[in-house]
Amino acid sequence: MRQDASMELTAITFEVDARVATITLNRPDSLNAFHREMAEEMSWAWEQVRDQDDIAVAVLQANGDRAFCTGIDFTSDMEWLTPQNRWNSIDPGVMLSPKFHHKVWKPVIVAVHGLCAGGAQYFLNEADLIICSDDAQFFDPHANVGIVSALEPIGMLARGVPLGEVLRWALMGTEERIGAETALRIGLVSEVVTRERLRQRAKELAASIAGRNSIAIQGTVRAIWESLEMPRQIALQNGLAYALLGNEPEAISQPRRNEKPRVR
Repeated sequence: MRQDASMELTAITFEVDARVATITLNRPDSLNAFHREMAEEMSWAWEQVRDQDDIAVAVLQANGDRAFCTGIDFTSDMEWLTPQNRWNSIDPGVMLSPKFHHKVWKPVIVAVHGLCAGGAQYFLNEADLIICSDDAQFFDPHANVGIVSALEPIGMLARGVPLGEVLRWALMGTEERIGAETALRIGLVSEVVTRERLRQRAKELAASIAGRNSIAIQGTVRAIWESLEMPRQIALQNGLAYALLGNEPEAISQPRRNEKPRVR
């Protein structure tokens, strides 16, 4: 196992083993709330995942017993988000999220435990697979403190979470907590496991994907995500172009007939 040492990391850890990059939020005393340093380190981490050919999959998890992430750290320096010139303000999701800014088309698996609040949704909204432990709680404190909640719920809608569920999450503040089973029912997560099993299950999923053709997997991920921004006919044409570009002829002519389908 190795850790890339080209950047000194304080808010996260970054390790690569067996083609899987494991990114761990590492501010447990602050409930893994993000600040400028974490955002910068996450941006660096997504660039590593994108650019290192020996990485096929990324897993995002968090240290600490209580929380995966509780959004932005309001006790930190906020000037990076709210400069004097408001037209220069940035969306922290640009730095925290892998897809549309960093162009990471390698699969991202997020393993959530405990509290997952507000801006933590940035980490989820562009994930490919989200699993959680049975103690996970998803909620949005924006309404409690009179702050507009817009970017996070819009991202949830793009994932296909039903409108009514997103509105309850955004409008009810800390009174509305989505538990693990509800998160599974509404499609916010795809699997619920025990806390003890969470990290191991994320590793299993990552190892399974990492054992496949990374070029083909990246084409699949990119075609699916880009289709969300396109009319259906254009998305199909784009998908066909990616299939022609990324599919190796020998893979098409010699399918693995002995591989048994998985049922879940």
